[in-house]
This record gives sequence, C-alpha cells and structure tokens, in this order.
Amino acid sequence: MGNVFAQNKNIDSLLTLIKSDKSDTNTVNHLNRLCWEYLSVGLYDTALHYSNAALQISQQLNSKKGIANSYYNIGAIYYYQGNSSKALEYYFKVLKIQEGLGDKIRIAKLLGNIGVVYAEQNNYPLALEYYFKALKIAEELRNKNLIGYEFRNIGNTYLDQADYGQALDYYLKASKVAEDLKDKKMQAFTFGCIGNMYRTQGNGSQALDYYFKSLKIAEGFGDKNAIAANISNIGIVYADQANYPQALDYNFKALKMAEELGDKSGIVTCLGSIGPLYIKIGKYKEAEQYLKKAIALADSIGALDYLRQFEISLSQLYDDTKKYNLALIHYKKSVALKDTIFSQENKKQLVRKAMNYEFDKKTEAIKAENEKQQAIAEEKNRQQKIVIWSVLVGLLLVVVFSGFIFRSLRITRKQKNTIEVQKNEVSKQKEAADNQRIIAEGLREVSEKQKELVEEKQKEIIQSITYAKRIQTALLTSDGYIKEHLPAEHFVLFKPKDIVSGDFYWAISIAPFPGWDMGSNKIKLPSTTKKQNTFYMMTADCTGHGVPGAFMSMLNISYLHENIVERGIRLPHDILNSQRKEIIEALNPAGSIEESKDGMDCTLCVYDFDKMLLHFASANNPLWLVRNQELTEYKADKMPVGKYSEEMRSFTLQTIALQKGDVIYTSTDGFADQFGVTGKKLMKKKMKEELLKIHQQPMDEQKEYLDHFFESWKGNHEQVDDVTVIGVRI
Repeated sequence: MGNVFAQNKNIDSLLTLIKSDKSDTNTVNHLNRLCWEYLSVGLYDTALHYSNAALQISQQLNSKKGIANSYYNIGAIYYYQGNSSKALEYYFKVLKIQEGLGDKIRIAKLLGNIGVVYAEQNNYPLALEYYFKALKIAEELRNKNLIGYEFRNIGNTYLDQADYGQALDYYLKASKVAEDLKDKKMQAFTFGCIGNMYRTQGNGSQALDYYFKSLKIAEGFGDKNAIAANISNIGIVYADQANYPQALDYNFKALKMAEELGDKSGIVTCLGSIGPLYIKIGKYKEAEQYLKKAIALADSIGALDYLRQFEISLSQLYDDTKKYNLALIHYKKSVALKDTIFSQENKKQLVRKAMNYEFDKKTEAIKAENEKQQAIAEEKNRQQKIVIWSVLVGLLLVVVFSGFIFRSLRITRKQKNTIEVQKNEVSKQKEAADNQRIIAEGLREVSEKQKELVEEKQKEIIQSITYAKRIQTALLTSDGYIKEHLPAEHFVLFKPKDIVSGDFYWAISIAPFPGWDMGSNKIKLPSTTKKQNTFYMMTADCTGHGVPGAFMSMLNISYLHENIVERGIRLPHDILNSQRKEIIEALNPAGSIEESKDGMDCTLCVYDFDKMLLHFASANNPLWLVRNQELTEYKADKMPVGKYSEEMRSFTLQTIALQKGDVIYTSTDGFADQFGVTGKKLMKKKMKEELLKIHQQPMDEQKEYLDHFFESWKGNHEQVDDVTVIGVRI
C-alpha cells in the first residue's frame, strides 16, 4: 500500500506543477515524469496521452532532447504493451536524434534496449548485434555499470538459446564487474541469473548454491523484491527435487513477503504453488483451501493462464479424492479457460503480425528510397568527376598544343609562307588526335590486362581452395571403407558451408582390445585390414568454417590417426584427452603472445559388436539413441577439445548396452543452428522431432529426407555453418 500511496502523491504533485507551468522545457520534463508514474502502475493509455503531450510541446520548442525523451517514453509504453514493432519504431527515432546530439551514454543504453526488444521477439542474432554495439560504446567510455548490464543481457540471450557455456562466460564477466564496483545489487542479480541457468539445465544443487548467494546479498542491502524472487526460485528447485517440506517452507516465506509488498501477482503464484505441493504429500484439505484462494485472486486480477493451471490442479485433487463430479466440473472450467486464452492469443498474434507487416513494409520502403537517393548521388558525383577530369585533360592538351604551335610559328615564320603554316597546323592537329587515340587504346589495353590479372588471381585462389577440398576429402573416411567395415546400416550427411569444411567425420575398424574390460588402454595393431568387430567413428565440428576450419579439421584428423593408430590409445575419453593436449600445444607454442582457444566439438563412438556395447565420449555435442519409438539424449561434457577458461578435467566415458534395432544419431550444430524462412533457428528440439519421425525408414531414405528438409527450411537464406549428421542402425 505504501508504494501505491507514494505513486498517487507523485502524480498529484506533478499534475499541480503542470497546471502552473508555462509551455516550456519544465512542462515537457513534468509531462514525461508523469508518463512514467502512470506507466509504473500499468495505466498505459494515460501514460501515452501525457507522453504525446510532451512530444507536441517539444516539437513546438524545437527541443531535440525533449523530442528524444518523449519518443523514448512512447517506445517504452509500446514495449510494456507487447507491441514490439512500434517500440522499435520509436527507439530507432530516438537513436537517430541521440546520434546527432552525440550523447554516447544514452546511445549505449538505447542500443541495449533495442537488443532487449529483439530478444523478446526471439530474434537472437539481432539482439546480440545490438548488445555488442552497446558493449563496445560502454567499453570505449569505460563505463563499468553499462558494461556489466550488457554482459548480463548477452548472457541471458545465450541462455535463451540453450548455449550454456557462453551464457555462463558472460554471467561470470558481469559478476567480476559487480565485484570491482562493489555493486551488491548487480552481484545479486547476476548470481540469480546463473541460478536460473543451472535450474534450466536440471542442475538443482548448483542452482540452489547461486540462489542462496543472491539471497544473502539481497538481504544485506534490504531489497525485498530481490529477496522474494530468490526465495520463490529456491522453492521451485526444492519442488523439482521432490523435497516437498523445504519447498513448502520457502513458498510460505515468499507468500508472506508478497503479501507485505502488496504484490498480487506474487501472491497468486505462491498460493498456486502451495496447493499442488499439498496434493503431493496427501494433504488434500489444505491443498483445496490454497487452490481456491489462488483461483479467487487470479480471477480478480484477470490472470487467465494461472487460473487455468489452478483449475487443472483442483480437478486433479478431486480426482485423487474420488470426487469425480467436482473433478469434471473444474476440468471443464480449465478447458473453457484454455479456449478463451487461445482466442485472445490468436487475436494478439494477428494484431502483432499486422503491425510487424506494416513496420517491415515501411522499413523496406525507407531502405529502398535511401538506396535510390544514394545511387543518384553517387552517379551525380561520378559524372562531376568525369567533367572535371575532362576539363583538366583538355586544358593540359591545350597547353601542350600551344607550345607546339608557338614553336612551329617561330620556325615557319622565317621559312614558309602562310599556306605552309596552315598545312603544318592541320598536320599537328592530326598528329595530336592520333596521339590521343594511341593513348586511349593503351589505357584500354592496360585496363583489360588488369581485369584479366584480377580474374586470373581469383581463378587461382578458387583452384587452390578446390584443390584443398580434394586433400580434405582424401583425409575423410571414404563411404566405401565405412560400408565394408561397419557391420550396420548407416548414413552420413555431409554439407560444407563453403568449398572446404570445418566439420569432418572419420572412422576406422580396429581389432578389439582384450575382453573390452577397460583394463588395458593400449594394444598393438594387426597388420591386416580385414573387417573387425570394433569400429571407431568420429563426428566433429572444428572452430570456424571455410579455409580456417579446414586447416583445423586436417590437424585434428592427423592427431586422431596418431593417437589411435600409432599410439594405440583405445578408450574414447582417453583419446579426446590426448587430442586436447596435442591441439593446445600445437596452437600455443612456447613464446607465443596471443592465446589460441581453437579446437573442436565432437562425439567419438566405439562400437563393440561382439559384446553389443557402445562406448563414447562427447565434447559439447550430445548423442541421441532411438529405441522402442522413444528418443533418449545422452549429454555431452560441456567443454571443447581445446583450450577453455575453466579448469581442465577429463572427458567422461559413457557406455550403452545396444539392442537390435537401436538407431544412434550424432551431429554437429550446423543443422540445428540454421535460420529458416521464419527468421528463426531450427533448434535441436525440432531436429530431434524429425529424427524420431523418420528413424524406422531405411538409412539412405533418412539421409535424403534430412537433406531435403534442411534445404526447404533454409529457403533463400545463406547456410550459416557446416553440417554433418551420422546415423547408425544396429
């Protein structure tokens, strides 16, 4: 209640000031502040009214700063209303004005806000582009507060894309900035973000560790909102871990704080969490009591999605207590709410799509007009240059010819008559014209030779890269070898982004080591090339693509051959450990100034067909097993085969007992990371759905389907990365 009273008091004070104000900059400032007061209590139409009034006066005063502030407020209002297209339209207007004013701090903050809007649209590439622009300016200004803020934004964006390694990297950078600034609020917020990341990964213990760190700091500076958020998050983790007593304890603490803060949304969330927890422990009376409270409050504030969830929970409670009539009534209520929400969301989506379409049309029209004006200006400039150079050349020729004529007149004045002089002048002019023609032909010949030289060099470069492709292809294991030595149906889909690739696949059939008991790590290779029942297959993605990626792939293939064939290392995790050591030493020689973190992400599989076992080790890329119509994902170690910032630890050896009919899939990230006609990435979830859909088809047909699906998804977009997908049916 205290916050509401303070806000009302501020609004009344500002309204009084505005009545006594003249139409000047003070009025503009008071109107913009009033806009924010109404925005903070969710009265968006009223806030928009006052920001438009501020804009009108600013335009009359020709106050660029006032116009920029008004545009910014209008953009913020549209953002909170969920109208991201209009928010971007006004933010870009502000950006144009601020760039003219040269206020770099405001520009950096605005770029960050634009990034936030793009993140809300799930347009992660553009979000990151604007975050990094903001970060660059913040670093130029050495403004650590802005730097820490952008580090968190970038971390959140990587978390949304399930890129946990990058997310953690930027969260830790933000944490370091907060530590340097002794900014407790920033530190608490950053620890909360790290906790969210670990909770998303299903790592409850790590999540709790960071939530408790964040809670302790928030309690230190008395931020009740931050305290309540951490307590609620801790309760969620305990519920996920089936630690219901602890979950209830923290939910009740969060409920008490939400009631003290007057946070109705927080109260609804806590009541709705406590009810299902009581169902879990069989306290149905208490569960019914809290769920009914949650339903009443959710209904009063119009929280339809919460209301639907609570009706489902209440239906479950009545079903568990054999009150089937009540269970059916509340189930029907949840279905009706779902239809209502779906209808409302459809309307919102239609409005958003229409607005996005109009915004895109305006953007394209402005862009086309700018390009047209730029082309006209460039053509005009080119023509002016031609005229200037023509005049200069003409003047030069006049001077030269004048010299010749003057000299000729002096000689012929003594020796020839007037007619001979005229003939000489004509002759000289003809000679000059011939000279001009010869010079023009010479220049044209030189230009053609330069063009031929450039084309020849380009041709040589492409031929060199094409030849490099032949070398790289020779190092990849041939289809013939795999078919001969792998006693299982399989496919390999390999689609380089450029002529050469940073992805590679490699395989070799080797005699099984004694008993495959993990007791022996080395064995002398046989001299024969007969089919063996132990088959090694690597699916790998090296740093970069094109020529740099190809160099890395050939380096890694060389070390694989050295570690497995020459050194006789057999266990997949030991092979990756040795591979990592070789890569780090090769790319970071003694005395080097810059540290190289290049390496590869990969999955190394060892199939033991005698014992029907699959042993494997993975770096960042998971392995998928489809069995009995279900897809199981085996997590990879979250580290590359190369140098990285955290403490080096051994790769993990994983083993699967195979069954006939199992299908094993390994893949690099190029397939899932491809942008499609929707402007969004394919993502691993969609890729797994497609694999599960086709896993029973013959492997050749699966390869053809995945290739066609990838090209259809990509459409006219450029392929963003190399693609490798391998499937093996046992």
